[in-house]
Amino acid sequence: MADGFPLPSRRVPWALAVLALVGGLLLNLLAPRPYMGLPLLAAAGLVAGAMLSFRAAAVVAGTACAVTLALDLHHGRPADATYVDLAVVGLIGALALVVNRLLARQVGELARARGVAEAVQLAVLPDPPTAVGPLAVAASYTAAQTEARIGGDLYAVQDTPFGPRLLIGDVRGKGLQAIAAVAVAIGAFRQEAEYAPTLPELARRLDEALAREAARAGGPTSDEDFTTALLAEVSADGAAVRLLNRGHPAPYLVHGGEVVRLDARVPRLPLGMGLGPAGQDPGEADTVALPPGASLLLVTDGVTEARNAGGTFYDPCRSSRLRGAPYAAPGPLVADLVADVGRWTGDGHQDDMAILAVTRRAV
Repeated sequence: MADGFPLPSRRVPWALAVLALVGGLLLNLLAPRPYMGLPLLAAAGLVAGAMLSFRAAAVVAGTACAVTLALDLHHGRPADATYVDLAVVGLIGALALVVNRLLARQVGELARARGVAEAVQLAVLPDPPTAVGPLAVAASYTAAQTEARIGGDLYAVQDTPFGPRLLIGDVRGKGLQAIAAVAVAIGAFRQEAEYAPTLPELARRLDEALAREAARAGGPTSDEDFTTALLAEVSADGAAVRLLNRGHPAPYLVHGGEVVRLDARVPRLPLGMGLGPAGQDPGEADTVALPPGASLLLVTDGVTEARNAGGTFYDPCRSSRLRGAPYAAPGPLVADLVADVGRWTGDGHQDDMAILAVTRRAV
């Protein structure tokens, strides 16, 4: 348990345990009668049991018993009083060791649970390929809570007969239902991206898949149970990108030291709104040029809604770190964006943050 503490954290409980031992010793020797330092000696074992390894806690508890015995002999206390003092300090030390074992077991179970969650994330949200067609690819997923390993953000990249297709999205539901929706969205994208002839048709099929999953789940729904999504399709030569935005934060074109936001010409509703056929019109895709060396940057609202101490939202277009930087590959772009958002928020992410970047490789 405590063996996993970084060194500065391990010094603190050791200092507290030693301070309790020394304080108990000095109080027994110097404090006016009838006050004794027995509570501090017993507290040393408790501190060690809760914060140190089992072996270290046993050493501290044994030392506390030895100090108690030595002090009672020094003061000439009666044998029955000495037995009582040893019983009190020893019993508390033994309980501290039991607590130590229980805490170690819980830490182990938590580590196993986190390992399972990490495996689930890799299964549901695998790392994208580093290259697809004319594009180099990089991605990043940052959880709002360090204990978390999986959330509602998603991304996927796939080479198809229609050119490389990209998906980034954000499931707005909560709990296991949101994770299930992530799995359904990515699974449907991987299946339908191979066959849907256009991005609007692909969006319609994703909408239907999410609607079927919601109906199959049969749980209560709310106005917040939907999925924002951005679909992109790059031409075979990489010169053009078609974009279809379903209620998601706009992507960015990074090229020549500039960061340009690519807003949709017509705003569209997210997927899974449950509006029936009238609400399933995906609209037409927008087309933008992707020059050689240019990068398309797709993000979730963990980036665009990140706030600094003054409550101001982060804007990649105004980032001095991103602007002016010649990005020949998507990896440094993603790394710089993650670092810049961390600087903006003071490393206090308010939401999960998914980033997907592709760069048209220069011929």
